[in-house]
Amino acid sequence: MKPLEAAFSARLLAWWQDAGRRALPWQHNPTPYRVWVSEIMLQQTQVKTVIGYYERFMSQFPTVGSLASGSMDEVLHLWSGLGYYSRARNLHRAARIVTEQHSGELPLDVEALQQLPGIGRSTAGAILALACDQRHPILDGNVKRVLCRFHGVQGWPGRTPVARKLWALADNHTPYVQVANYTQAIMDLGATTCTRTGPDCGVCPLRGDCYAHAHACVADFPTPRPRNALPTRETVFVILRQSDGSVLLERRPPTGVWGGLWSFPECAPRSDLTEWCLRTIGAPPRAITRLPRVRHTFTHFRLDISPALVEISKVPSAVMEPARTLWYNRASPQALGLAAPVDKLLSHLHTLKPRTL
Repeated sequence: MKPLEAAFSARLLAWWQDAGRRALPWQHNPTPYRVWVSEIMLQQTQVKTVIGYYERFMSQFPTVGSLASGSMDEVLHLWSGLGYYSRARNLHRAARIVTEQHSGELPLDVEALQQLPGIGRSTAGAILALACDQRHPILDGNVKRVLCRFHGVQGWPGRTPVARKLWALADNHTPYVQVANYTQAIMDLGATTCTRTGPDCGVCPLRGDCYAHAHACVADFPTPRPRNALPTRETVFVILRQSDGSVLLERRPPTGVWGGLWSFPECAPRSDLTEWCLRTIGAPPRAITRLPRVRHTFTHFRLDISPALVEISKVPSAVMEPARTLWYNRASPQALGLAAPVDKLLSHLHTLKPRTL
């Protein structure tokens, strides 16, 4: 390694011995499976949020085999509230592939790992570096930020030429010894010190050679993603409630928004709900209560949800489709993956008093 690269890793490793995180749950017995689950959960999610989810998930699915044999509903139930649900669906699919094609053991080859759903180059590198001490660079959001500031890399990291440059830098800095410690160290530095806002440059072990620190432009790196105005969509959640308190839920399609999760039936804004009930369930509502609008923001759009609590008599069983609908009662809840706004609305239903038509 060149002197600068060697100094970079040496400083980071020394810093990590004093200031790094070494008590995270996935750092105990860091098997490839345990590291894999943690890395998937940590994508676009902060450590403090992940810890509880990770512990509950590993308690139910301690091995690849147990995850593969679990149902998608069980997986999504444990993931509910963590967001980006394609991660959970891919994790489940990959576990089944590992069980069927790799004898229940994650492959310890970076190319083979990347063939599994949801595992890209950085995640594969992190699994093998942290669990097996194999030398592979990683480039998650924290590492991108550290490298952009240290080297003064211009341009949004999502652009291919910028990403290519960052991968080369990540590879140059990755040492040939103590790879697992170095990988954890550079992630920790970005997460705890070289943070997106309010970085603590005074304690950073890299500040002596950091371009952004030297030029007093730390806030300028990394270059932010070009922003486009988020479009807004509208929908109506129809909360069909029977006298026993149970409400009708539908399983959403496996792909798209809240893919595979359970949600309320929907209808177009400004629909006549009485007509909708007659057309959909073959019976009129007993009462309707319009609830305050809920806004849910996704990566590419905002969704304005207008919930309507519709009190109904028992729906004929012929209307039900067992594969995609069910009656859900909070008093004895099933283990289901629920979209976050649905879970929130369900928790408040008992306080809502319907208005009689």
